[in-house]
This record gives sequence, structure tokens and C-alpha cells, in this order.
Amino acid sequence: MSLFSNRGRRPRLAPELDDADLGKLLKRLTSNTRSSTPGTTDLCVAQIARFLEQNPGDFDLRAHRVSVLAGFLSESNLPAAWVQRDPSNASALVLHSWSAVERGRAAGRLTDASSVWERCQLVAELDPRDPTPWVVMLSVARLERYPTSDVFATWNEIVTRDRWHREAYLGMLEYLSPQESGSIAQVVDFVDSVRGRMPSNAPCAAVELAAHVMQYHAAVSRGGAQALLARNHWNTPQAADLLERARTTWPQRTFFSHAAALADLNLLAYALTAANRRRQAAPLFTAIGGSVTSWPWRFEGDPLAAFESAHHKAR
Repeated sequence: MSLFSNRGRRPRLAPELDDADLGKLLKRLTSNTRSSTPGTTDLCVAQIARFLEQNPGDFDLRAHRVSVLAGFLSESNLPAAWVQRDPSNASALVLHSWSAVERGRAAGRLTDASSVWERCQLVAELDPRDPTPWVVMLSVARLERYPTSDVFATWNEIVTRDRWHREAYLGMLEYLSPQESGSIAQVVDFVDSVRGRMPSNAPCAAVELAAHVMQYHAAVSRGGAQALLARNHWNTPQAADLLERARTTWPQRTFFSHAAALADLNLLAYALTAANRRRQAAPLFTAIGGSVTSWPWRFEGDPLAAFESAHHKAR
């Protein structure tokens, strides 16, 4: 990760964040898929395969790259074509499965959850160290409303392999929220259970702030007096202390090293703006450069417009 590398660029939605190699691959895939040249599918599959062979053992980077590719290719036949060509390739199987999950999220349910689950189990057998197939299975369990015991069993498989896996913690936070299968009390208990033992610069460091943003959004969404008073949430001692700690440490060049750090900086810039601490958000916008994430900015409408408005106010 190279914070500050995007300084001065025009803001754009950048799911790859500051992963320059991933950004280049997405551009190549876009260019190649627009072509009707024979062999295009083989070319694209070969490019994806070579790319995902890089950095073996870096499961944080792998999760980021597979998740971005899965979203990018969710309506494409490339993941399925890769599995047909190489049915025992772990990367092909997990990308195909994560792409199916992305389609399922858009539709509200999976068309064939059992097949996705079976493919992920095969990936887990091919590389028992890799938490990525279990991350996909956690999404399947949530989408299909599997029993809570199955959800937590899958969660345990992930954290056994990667103690502070970002995607896993954020996934469980959503699962435990009132919007999905839990309650505010369960969210608070979950955050409290990890706050004291989680390293301050862990890949999942933003889970506590994400919980506060979710509570803020819930208050605004209820409308009426609660929406008018929602900003007061950021004045509570716990939220104010969190913002103060995060704003002084997160933008430092060497503080974070995980692949999705820029997404966490987007979250913090949004929270500081919502808390009316706009000047304090200025260093965050410098660090973010032009790499905008859809969430949480989309809560305000068009995410790019919301980001640019907040950036202007910070200046």
C-alpha cells in the first residue's frame, strides 16, 4: 500500500484503491472484453490467473484483490470460463464463488448456494491455510440466513487462519446489526469484545468506527427528531475519543499496511465530516487523494458528489 500516491488526482470511484497493479488489470480486462477478437476469453483468463498467482501467502491482499475482481466480473462469464478450463484451480474456484455472491447480494439471494458452498469447501481443501474461501462461505451463510451456529462456526474458521481479517470482521458487524440478524446490543458487545485486544493498526481496525457510522445512519434514516439529533452521536465520549485517536494516527504514512487502508481513511473522512469536524478531515483527504469508496459516501446520495462536497468544506 502506498498512501499519498494518488495525491492531486481527480476524485473517482476506485474499488482497487491504491493497488496500481490491480487497477491496470481492470483496465486491460475492460479493453479486452470490448473486443470480439477470437481468444479474448483465454487472454483474459490468463491475465487474471497470472495476477492472482502473485504474492502467495499474503491473504489480506488476496482477499482485497479477489473481492474487487468478483465485483468487477459479477456479470461476466470469465470466472465460470476459468473454472471450466481449470476446475482444480483454487483461485478460479474462489473467484467464481465470490462473483456468485456479488450477484446474490444484488438479487437478495443466491441462485445455487449449495454449489457455491461446495466450491469453497474444495478451495479450503486445496489450501487449508487460506481464509478466503471461508470469507465467501460467511457471505453465503448470511445471504441464505443459515443458523447462527453455522455463521459463527464459519467465522471461527476465518479468524483461526487470519486473526484480524478485515472482511470477516466487517461481515460479522453487518450480520449482528439490526438491519440483518441482530441488534444494537449485539453490535456493541461484538465491538467491545475486540476493542481491547485488537492492535490499533490491524486490518480490521475500522470495525469500531464502522459500527458508529452504521448507528449514525440508522438514526438519520428514522427521520424526524432522531434524524435532526443524529449528529449528536459523534459527541458521545466513546465516539469523540475514537475520532480523536483515529484522526491523529490513521493518516500517518507508516501506520497502516493492509490492502484496504484507503477504504478506512474514506470512512474516517466521512465520519469527521458528519461530526462537523471538517478541518480535522483535511489530512484524510490529502491521504486519500482521488480514490473514493462507494460506502459510506453513497448514504448522502451520489458518492462522488458527497466526497467532493466534504473535501471542499474541509479546505
